[in-house]
Amino acid sequence: MPIKSYLAHPHDGQKERLIEELSALKECDVLPSQNKEIIVLVTDTEDEEREKILKQKLEAISSLKLLAMVSGFNTPQNN
Repeated sequence: MPIKSYLAHPHDGQKERLIEELSALKECDVLPSQNKEIIVLVTDTEDEEREKILKQKLEAISSLKLLAMVSGFNTPQNN
């Protein structure tokens, strides 16, 4: 399962809207900064196909100015 962390930068004045939009995605955990216009976003998807779908959803968010990946890894599946 791909797990990735990002720094999300909203467009000016749209931090709260971006928090709401990201929080609506079940694959996302949102950690807003208390003193800056930045959000830490952690995503967790079942597989690469769902990761691609999530990426498309993230790219469609109009309040998102920049999304910078900080870390990403894929955990092995136990069979």
